[in-house]
Amino acid sequence: MSAPGEPSRGRWLLVAAVFAALAALVAWAALEMPGALRDQDRQINLVYYVLWLVVLLPSLLLARRYSARTMLRDAAGWLAILAVIAVAYSFRGEMQRVWERVAAEVLPHRGTVTDERAIAFRAAQDGHFHVEALVDGVRVQFLVDTGASDVVLNESDARRLGFDIANLSFHRVYRTANGQILGAPVTLGEVRIGPIALPQVRASVNRGEMGRSLLGMSFLGRLGGYGVADGTLTLRQ
Repeated sequence: MSAPGEPSRGRWLLVAAVFAALAALVAWAALEMPGALRDQDRQINLVYYVLWLVVLLPSLLLARRYSARTMLRDAAGWLAILAVIAVAYSFRGEMQRVWERVAAEVLPHRGTVTDERAIAFRAAQDGHFHVEALVDGVRVQFLVDTGASDVVLNESDARRLGFDIANLSFHRVYRTANGQILGAPVTLGEVRIGPIALPQVRASVNRGEMGRSLLGMSFLGRLGGYGVADGTLTLRQ
């Protein structure tokens, strides 16, 4: 037997049965009417009504547990939660832009997409521009260096990208501020930075010690434009 004031097992089974029936109804609609849930507005409406059922049905089926005051308090709480969710969803675009602005300040290498073909980066505390890119699907952080003729990978990043360092040919001579170094020429399938994506980017693997890979002119030179203004680097395809 159930303890006084506790819902019976049969009532909980009834709640479970109602939710199972709802799930079966949604599954049937998806199978029998494939186009019914493809439209975003219809999907939003479905979620809206299901949430209402999730809130109201257990309250109705388990109503004997609560006094009228408690039921009103709980209903008001759920309504407040739903209202917050609805407002957050309505302003999702603005919230996304705010988040990107905050992230760009805290994590300058992530950048801020300014339009469908451009992204901007704030200078880091060291005064340099650090850029996070997807290189063949792998995240790599670069230091922007307009003095480097190629994209230059340190050995650590090269290994993460799948290059076998032992089998690379380090025969190309590069002149740097620290003197001449040897590099192994390689080709990167795709380098993607925000909305910008360039295929078949010429690069080299550096044999010397280098803390951060360099984003050089083999990438920058193929862009539609790039420039620095007010401590912000903008890349445009």
